[in-house]
Amino acid sequence: MPRTVYVNGAYLSEDEATVSIFDRAFLFADGIYEVTAVVGGKLVDFDAHIARLHRSLGEMDMASPLSDGEYAAMHRQLIDRNRLDEGIVYMQVTRGAADRDFAFPDGTDPTLIAFTQVKTLINSELAKTGVNVVTLPDIRWKRRDIKSTALLAQALTKELAKQRGAFEGWMVEDGFVTEGTASSAFIVRDGTTIVTRPLSNAILPGVTRRAVLKMAENTEVKVDERSFTVDEAKAASEAFLTSASSFVLPVIEIDGVQIGNGKPGPVTDLFRRLYLDEAQRG
Repeated sequence: MPRTVYVNGAYLSEDEATVSIFDRAFLFADGIYEVTAVVGGKLVDFDAHIARLHRSLGEMDMASPLSDGEYAAMHRQLIDRNRLDEGIVYMQVTRGAADRDFAFPDGTDPTLIAFTQVKTLINSELAKTGVNVVTLPDIRWKRRDIKSTALLAQALTKELAKQRGAFEGWMVEDGFVTEGTASSAFIVRDGTTIVTRPLSNAILPGVTRRAVLKMAENTEVKVDERSFTVDEAKAASEAFLTSASSFVLPVIEIDGVQIGNGKPGPVTDLFRRLYLDEAQRG
């Protein structure tokens, strides 16, 4: 059965939905996006996603097509119309459609689209087994803090990781891990401290990353926001990644090197459990 999607104020069958060939996201990747998890039919960390949306819009000098309340209502409509219990809602805002020119056009209306995807989040098999990652050069642009639709570098890197039999690629710049192609990167040092790169233009301010760091304040686990090398990651007692569509996933192998005992570790399990508790409480 075709999904119901959202395009510029209208709820349509996915078979009927269209966007102009002159849309600037299509021509220039001139747009931004957000992905929000859904658990039990409820949105997870939605306010944080909307806050990041506004930040990205501001950095791109783009107008917001809806108010915060309207964004929430649209997401709930899609969840209800598609009877989505568990999965994600993808939303994309672009500068709109105009004849092709590198300079920003005057007077265009933003394009807003959104759709749902079914995905198992709570009982993920990958959370039980752990995942493997490979390290690859970070070939992205210099404004990675903007959640832009310009994802070619990430797609190329993800494909290389897939070809090497890995779940994810951790990108490396000047010898230090920046982040995953679609996730934030963490390591655990001495079983007591989580280490993750500090926010800057070099990485995306991950919403799930933010939640994990906040949760750590109420545990005995320490937080060290600093860059870490590939060698340090391979020598870590644990490693994990975070994202809106995976929550917290244990990393049990990096470049073929076993991490810890090769199984999900206690610190990773703690933060996955804490995050799932929050998500299920709604």
